[in-house]
Amino acid sequence: MSNKDILIVGTGALGVLFAARLTQANHRVTMLGSWKEGVAALRDHGAGLVDASGNETRFNVHATDDPRECVGVKHAIVLVKAWQTERVAGQLKECLADDGLALTLQNGLGNYETLTRHLGLTRVGLGSTTTGATLRGPGLARAGGEGIVSLQRNPSLGPIEAALTSAKFNVHLVSNAQSLVWGKLVVNAAINPLTALLRVPNGELLNRPSARELMGKLAREVAEVARAENIPLPFDDPVAMAEDVASKTAANQSSMLQDVLRGALTEIDAISGAVTTIGAQHRIKTPINWACWQLVRAIHNS
Repeated sequence: MSNKDILIVGTGALGVLFAARLTQANHRVTMLGSWKEGVAALRDHGAGLVDASGNETRFNVHATDDPRECVGVKHAIVLVKAWQTERVAGQLKECLADDGLALTLQNGLGNYETLTRHLGLTRVGLGSTTTGATLRGPGLARAGGEGIVSLQRNPSLGPIEAALTSAKFNVHLVSNAQSLVWGKLVVNAAINPLTALLRVPNGELLNRPSARELMGKLAREVAEVARAENIPLPFDDPVAMAEDVASKTAANQSSMLQDVLRGALTEIDAISGAVTTIGAQHRIKTPINWACWQLVRAIHNS
């Protein structure tokens, strides 16, 4: 496979968005997923983007659920939910070239560690993205606002960086992506569980005083755990950052709310659950994150 070949691991909203834009930039894209309806739609109709007027544009991709069809791939972007990372790490072990690189842009904590455990440190890149997308159906997504793709500097990352830049993603190189991962965790922990539990778009949290207060407490708890982990956050005020994101994405449904509405598993374990677990290791109490963790889990355990 050549430098123009990109493997997108995941067939959800972000996977479709990245695949469509990379294909539009003349890269050959393969999508590896386990969602049968998604893989079938991508195979039959391509990766679809829908604009604000409801118009669809389709881009041809190769979609499969068999990692054997991807053997030898050198450049992969991992965009699956955190609870799927263990499975796809095993798949990538089958198909990623010895000198290949898998870049994780996933939500939550633990994804990079899981991938490196299976693939080795030299074959995994760490990044974060604030780009959003909403799944409108199998193989069809709507962009949720242009964000930033931040990549931790890595000598093997050049081809993926170039591919993303050619697809007009806003790519930034950083020295410490863990700071950005935790910064995104602050925002995700503050917004996603509450929107999923209340079934409201992001901006509605700011209009409900009790929800806004909880959002602030969630953000401060994550920031306290980050300090204990010696992770410098990329902003000074975690509450202001969470509120700013909620305001800028006011009409958006969070990915966790989308999962709940579809009856799918959420990433709550890798977000609120991870904050609670790591906090406990430092003897830091995180009662609001713990409550959100248990309440969102209860949606599937009821």
